[in-house]
Amino acid sequence: MNDTIALAAPKKRYRNLAEGVVETFTNSIRDGVLKPGEKLPTESVIMELHGVSRTVVREAISRLQAAGMVETRHGIGTFVLEPPTQLRISADTIRTIGDVLAILELRISLETEAAWLAASRRSAQQVEQMGAVLAEMKEGLTVASDVKFHLLIAQATGNPYFVDILSHLGNTIIPRARVNSAQLAHDDPAVYLQRVQHEHEDIYQAILRQDPEGARAAMRTHLSNSRERLRRAQENIETGSST
Repeated sequence: MNDTIALAAPKKRYRNLAEGVVETFTNSIRDGVLKPGEKLPTESVIMELHGVSRTVVREAISRLQAAGMVETRHGIGTFVLEPPTQLRISADTIRTIGDVLAILELRISLETEAAWLAASRRSAQQVEQMGAVLAEMKEGLTVASDVKFHLLIAQATGNPYFVDILSHLGNTIIPRARVNSAQLAHDDPAVYLQRVQHEHEDIYQAILRQDPEGARAAMRTHLSNSRERLRRAQENIETGSST
């Protein structure tokens, strides 16, 4: 690595000197100037390029390490890391009932705990919003209202990572957005929708009364029932294709 490639001191003003060094390296890594496995310039070179002290350079390197962008190998130097793996879950990767079943397994482990936390931490305003969405769902259950209900539960956990993951999943978290599970499982659509509505009501009531264990159990029942309906749908398809 040429120590001087695209690493000149930035002209922009920063709150502190380390921030400017961090942004320069961050941009160089993201733009591919510094590639995974390449070694960063030495502390002395960075000090000269940026006109900063060794303390500033070490603070900047520490920040880059904390961000998972570089690693320092004792006695050797600091090297650029591979970027973190992106989530493979998207509308393009979820094509079959088997894919949706796999997503439901993920949701069971994730959302049962989200329901537990929501019942423990929810605010009066959040539970009021859940009730309003539940009322909408009684008028007509849609994928949009279903997704909204589950996202409100995630928000009520107070943990933004639950919201990030469920938002990333989007409509893929609701099986009806990908397959007509009621029809494929030979369920009466009206009975199916009524059952799903009751399941949502049970989750809501547990969160309303601030019953974490009840909320966890209600969410597990809801998602496990969804998985069972899809499993039967998959069996029906496989049986039909083999006859």
